[in-house]
Amino acid sequence: GPGFTELDLVAHCGDRADGEFAHSLNVTDIHTTWGETWAVLGKSEVRVQEALDEIRRVLPFRLQGIDSDNGSEFINDHLYRYCQAHAIQFTRGRPYKKDDNAHIEQKNWTHVRKLIGWDRYDNHAAVQLLNDLYRHEHRLMMNLFQPSVKLLRKERVGSRLKRIYDAPRAPLERLQAYPEANRARVAKLVMLRDSTDPFALAKTIDDKLAQIYELASRHNHSNRVTSQTA
Repeated sequence: GPGFTELDLVAHCGDRADGEFAHSLNVTDIHTTWGETWAVLGKSEVRVQEALDEIRRVLPFRLQGIDSDNGSEFINDHLYRYCQAHAIQFTRGRPYKKDDNAHIEQKNWTHVRKLIGWDRYDNHAAVQLLNDLYRHEHRLMMNLFQPSVKLLRKERVGSRLKRIYDAPRAPLERLQAYPEANRARVAKLVMLRDSTDPFALAKTIDDKLAQIYELASRHNHSNRVTSQTA
């Protein structure tokens, strides 16, 4: 069931890695493709753990496991200690090859890069605006309205491996099939989906992104990517 997730940290350092800059912590549920994102300035243990607290607070299911493949021993030490303290299973390296569940690798693109681009963000104001977007319209768009596919199985056809995917569905639709999910939160999210206009949601996302882009430390419009529309 839901609760076993993959975690990635996406850096917003622009074309230089010196000093302190923003990161987006991206958590994706393997079974439902549900995603949550939270921005932090720097990557101290306190900030990474605060981000995980925020994500756990809004998840519509219990966080049971984190699989981290970001390559940083520094971050993995933070995550290991957090998971130990909260009885969450922690593993390193995907239990399958990256191209098997391409939709999870792609979340860094659809949830962060496609939205925010490659500019540098290194101030509290930008992080606050990012989280205002991640906490509200962005999570609703990606989880309630944006369909994604999930790998079901692999079959060998002659010498080739064929991947069988399920039909594209929004994460909320997948989540509804699991009794382990938080029923009250799921019911609230269904009501929210049914009363929300995705086109108005997309317009608000674009407006908020315009404000965020103004706070980039170096404006490089060739690096900018326009947001998705509904």
